[in-house]
Formats: sequence, structure tokens, C-alpha cells
Amino acid sequence: MFRYFIELCYDGTAYHGWQIQPSDISVQEVLTKALSTLLQVETPIVGAGRTDTGVHARFMAAHFEVEQPVDCKQLAYKLNRILPNDIAVYRVCRVKEDAHARFSALSRTYHYYIHQSKSPFDRQYSWRLVERLLDYEKMNQAAKVLFEYRDFTSFSKLHTDVKTNNCKIMQAEWKQLDETHWMFVIQADRFLRNMVRAVVGTLIEVGRGKLTIEGFRKIIEQKDRCSAGMSVPAHALFLQNVEYPQDIYIEKEICG
Repeated sequence: MFRYFIELCYDGTAYHGWQIQPSDISVQEVLTKALSTLLQVETPIVGAGRTDTGVHARFMAAHFEVEQPVDCKQLAYKLNRILPNDIAVYRVCRVKEDAHARFSALSRTYHYYIHQSKSPFDRQYSWRLVERLLDYEKMNQAAKVLFEYRDFTSFSKLHTDVKTNNCKIMQAEWKQLDETHWMFVIQADRFLRNMVRAVVGTLIEVGRGKLTIEGFRKIIEQKDRCSAGMSVPAHALFLQNVEYPQDIYIEKEICG
């Protein structure tokens, strides 16, 4: 068997997340149908992880297996011809047989965008907050507390099927893009369902002065989703990157 990665991006507005759903359209379903059509055989794909309904991805990876080798460049080209305009393939790459889109990933990075001035151009990909007095310095101080912990049950969607709620946070900070636009960047080895949106919502409570940094710490320690802040809207969240060991790739440089 030959294993390949598909590296892609998508606008999640029209989809009920990445993962195939019983009755709702998903990115995985659309990509699987396109790939199976081109290869003329049912070809399942496995993604690097889930994104929730309405969440976007600037980079997602998924792997598939075939019995015969494929032309990477031609397959990427043909996929882009038949996929809808809100999904685009960067490239198809041959990888080692044991490479796994989910389990081989070293880290994932998410970006969450907020803006404060009304803008018709931001409304689909950024969350408008009318408050102009958020304390981003305190929000960043609170974000540093995340590095001290591994168990993030307080920020996980309830009743999930994961075996552990432990994650290693590698980066967590608010960055100012201009006078009215901010971005939260968070990187970890893995994320729980709804985790990023819950973290952002709780940090905003710190910025509003409704939650202290010590209170933020206690929320993590309580391991109770009900104690954390709201889950912020999905449309402003982007899966920005998924990193892999370079030694899993075969002929990466020519499979563009």
C-alpha cells in the first residue's frame, strides 16, 4: 500500500465541521467523495483532527492509502478542479507507511480573531466585541497560567469520547494586529473539543475585569466546564497550522 498526505485549506462557513456527520455536510465528506471519484474506488481519509461547525482551516492534513502509486501533482490539480470553491488543496505528498495525519502531528496552532469597529469585511472571519477597554495585558498574564497545567477538562466539551484531557500548551498569547484588531494564538500538542473557544471566552472575562488571574487558575484546577467562560463564536477561529516530523515525507519536494 502507498500512503499519501493531502494538505488543504477550507472556509468552514458552510460545513458542520471537518468530521463526517450522519445527516449534515462536512469537509471530510466532500473531500472523500472527490478523492474517491478521481481514484475510481472508495477511498477513506483520516484528518489531523476535528474542527467544529463553522471553524476554518488555513492548513489541514489528511492521509489516504492506495494500492498503486499516484501522480501527486496531477491528483492535487484534479482535486482542485472538482472541489467547491471553499476547499482548496495545496498539494498531495507521499509519506511513509506508518505516517498518520492525526497521531504523527507534533503540534497544532489555532488563531482566533476579534475586532472592535463595525466592518462588513471582518464579520465572517472575526468576532466583533464592542468593548474598547479589554485589558489585553492581564489577558496575556492569564494566558501564561496555561503553561503550568496539563489537564484542561474545564475547557472541554462535555461527554466526549477522549481517553485523556491532558494537553501540552506550547504557545498562548494575544497579539495586536492594528488599532482595532487582535488575534489570540495558541499552540499545543493536541486540543480538546471546543477547547480553544472556551479558553478565549474565559480570557475575555479576565479582560473585562470580571475574572482575576487567580480566578482563571482556579477554573483550570476545578476541572469543571461549567465554571469556565462562554464558548466564543466559531466563525472567528482558524486552524492555522499542523506540524509534522520532516522524516515522514517521501519525495515531498516534487509533490506540489
